[in-house]
Amino acid sequence: MIGKYSAKVDDKGRLFVPAKLRQELGEVFYVTVGFHGSRRCLTAYTKEGWDNLSEKYNAMSLAQKSGPIGFIFSNAVECIPDKQFRFLLSGYLYQYAGIERDVIIVGQAGQAEIWDAAAYTAFEQDMLTPENLLASLEAIGL
Repeated sequence: MIGKYSAKVDDKGRLFVPAKLRQELGEVFYVTVGFHGSRRCLTAYTKEGWDNLSEKYNAMSLAQKSGPIGFIFSNAVECIPDKQFRFLLSGYLYQYAGIERDVIIVGQAGQAEIWDAAAYTAFEQDMLTPENLLASLEAIGL
């Protein structure tokens, strides 16, 4: 998944998925807590991505499962969009990410992040420096 898309939470708490992401997310996908450093967002996983994450979690020892990783699963929501490709998230997820109405959905390779629009704009401005971009390119071997 790639790209950056604007969306809105409607009065019923439903979020609309932009057309370009619909096929990639599929008919069933999962949304849970996410983050970048100290900044909170939500992360959307395809069914395949969620299944892979679940398999890795299930293979962990009990001691490893007792940490914060469990919150990814305990706060997850299975999303089955309606005909207009709107889906409902829990109030807790919206509160966690500071989302009120305006949203930015960002493709991140095999997943998507859902951000409060103002929070994402501030994050993007902080991150889009030549030094950060260079470090990112070097991290992936370019």
